[in-house]
Amino acid sequence: MKGKAKKFGVILLTSLLALSIAACSTTGGDQTQEGTTADGKATESAKLTNLSYWVSMHSAASAQMKTYAEMGMYKELEKITGVKVSFEHPPTDAAQAKEQFNLMMVSEKLPDVIETSWIGYPGGPEKAIQDNKIIKLNDLIDQYAPNLKKLLNENPDWKKQVTTDDGNMYMFPFFRGGDKVRVFYGPAIRKDWLDKLGLAVPTTIDEWHEVLTAFKDKDPNGNGKADEIPLYLTLDDVATDAPFLGAWGINYGFYQDGGQVKYGPTQPEYKDFLTTMNKWYQEGLIDKDFAAPNGKLFDAKMTGNQMGAAPVYNGGGIGKYANLMKDKDPKFNLVATEYPVLKKGDKQMWGQKDFATNGIGAAISTSNKNPIETVKWLDYAYGEKGDLLFNYGKEGEAYSMVNGVPTFLPEVLNPPSGVSLQQSFAKHNRSTWSAPFVLSENFQMQYLALDNQKDALAIWSKPTGERKMPLVTPTNDESSQFASLMTDINTYKDEMFLKFIMGAEPLDNFDKYVKKIQTMGIEDALKIQQAALERFNKR
Repeated sequence: MKGKAKKFGVILLTSLLALSIAACSTTGGDQTQEGTTADGKATESAKLTNLSYWVSMHSAASAQMKTYAEMGMYKELEKITGVKVSFEHPPTDAAQAKEQFNLMMVSEKLPDVIETSWIGYPGGPEKAIQDNKIIKLNDLIDQYAPNLKKLLNENPDWKKQVTTDDGNMYMFPFFRGGDKVRVFYGPAIRKDWLDKLGLAVPTTIDEWHEVLTAFKDKDPNGNGKADEIPLYLTLDDVATDAPFLGAWGINYGFYQDGGQVKYGPTQPEYKDFLTTMNKWYQEGLIDKDFAAPNGKLFDAKMTGNQMGAAPVYNGGGIGKYANLMKDKDPKFNLVATEYPVLKKGDKQMWGQKDFATNGIGAAISTSNKNPIETVKWLDYAYGEKGDLLFNYGKEGEAYSMVNGVPTFLPEVLNPPSGVSLQQSFAKHNRSTWSAPFVLSENFQMQYLALDNQKDALAIWSKPTGERKMPLVTPTNDESSQFASLMTDINTYKDEMFLKFIMGAEPLDNFDKYVKKIQTMGIEDALKIQQAALERFNKR
């Protein structure tokens, strides 16, 4: 936990069973049990029933279970609290999940708890409250969530990030507890291919072009076929803290430059980026399937010794493929690269680094008939015992205490060939993605077990991130207008991104594209973002 060292004690199930952590829905039988607060004081009796919980399921979990209820962490939580959670998972495909979320949010009956990126809700979380979909949590957290309340009081900057401009709290957030857990994604390249061709790790756009061309022409996988895919770079990658695009000093959305909000996809530099990517695509340096990303196909290309470079996650990429390939190809060596710049010596401004929160968290819906007990149940994760459970899983099954430090068991840290480390952890916890708890740096350093992963953390931490927008939100009055404007603009922007790079739309029409976005109301959206930034800075 940032700013304060944590003391971990041995978990005693007898004391855990005495805790009152309850949540409920309209289904299931009612029971009562006397509970205690975090400081041991008695509380009123709480009903222990079933809880319906909507959340997207991570691929590392879906590969080996049908529901999060099968995860070691949640099975143990049910034993501790007596609360049975019925998870509702949308399809793992992002577009289908978004569609299901939208359909769910217009229905009259909502799940008791909804975990999602509330910053991405049309109009932001304040609009979700205004729409009568989720409830304000200020008073409930103050009275019934002592663990989260203490955490926010100790970290006022964290509280600023999870409070609306109107001062409303709306979720139990996912927090990254320190700098070492906030950087986990960036560009990576096959170092064994570079070594075979006598090339250095590229740092500039021109050096990348030279390396990718060599990957295409010089058969680095040695199979005598021209089947290498030099670079896999999708729209989703570009939209995630701008790998490659950031070399031009902009991103794929709103950013701030000296306190002034700007929109990357209408800047002159964006045309230069598109021109370069179009050239690379025409030369066969970018995967021909980049317009239709597919996780399983990506895995097949990487483990099939075809992929030369791609933006990847540290655990779910560098660590994952190192483990999948350790027996299949011992020479396989995927390493992190610096975020490319245009010229040697240029400052790396754009790179992936999360804020303390990423906007994802568990909100309580207006359909929930027992919000007090749900708050108590969610608050468990932010206490000392919940911290251990959510970061590691069940003691004795996933980890043991070694000199007072929770340490993963060897069988968890060293899964069999063909099973990634992320999948191994996913049997026990959600720490390699998001959940409503505080991610521990101790967990992260055990997760990044390989030297390549530790190097990646250092390499990807270099960008300043100085132009990144904080997690701002519009006001109630602004939210509908902003959502309406950006829905159409984003659809058009994404469509033209693909057309420009693939050559379906000539780059000579870039000025027409910019004018079209202007007529769609981008200046009004910029004004809303500017006002939101100024309000955020005053929180």
